[in-house]
Amino acid sequence: MEEMVPGSVGTSAGFALRLGQAIFSTASLLFMSSAVDFYSFTAFCYLVIVMGLLIPWSLTLAMVDACSLFVKGPPRQRGIILFIVVGDWVLSFLTLAASSSAASVTDLMLKTGGSLCLFKSCRRYQLSATIAFLSWFLLIASSLFNLWRLPSL
Repeated sequence: MEEMVPGSVGTSAGFALRLGQAIFSTASLLFMSSAVDFYSFTAFCYLVIVMGLLIPWSLTLAMVDACSLFVKGPPRQRGIILFIVVGDWVLSFLTLAASSSAASVTDLMLKTGGSLCLFKSCRRYQLSATIAFLSWFLLIASSLFNLWRLPSL
């Protein structure tokens, strides 16, 4: 018999985690791209790209969770869950790298006395990196829950 792990694919907690990922990654993307000169720094462009990848991934899996909740049957195929786990792990490493690099570049910019920050954009960069960390936290949580469920299939 399959064990249902709260937070895995097909559960209401999994839906909440995916929706939170999508909301946080969208907010991070919007805060970063609202700054005037984010494209001048590779770390910020990298964060925008990774958040742009994470949004459709999270929304797609949120739709899978919503459909599973309405049908009352989570995906039971081992291959599908393995694909989701691998995708989550890849995106979690990318998200952690992007948010860490954006945070470190922002910290470096602030340590120079703010001379590199145009129009108070460093605060937006800090907020974007912080929200990206929150998105990573939700992503790694959902990937661990799905990994925990994998052996029971």
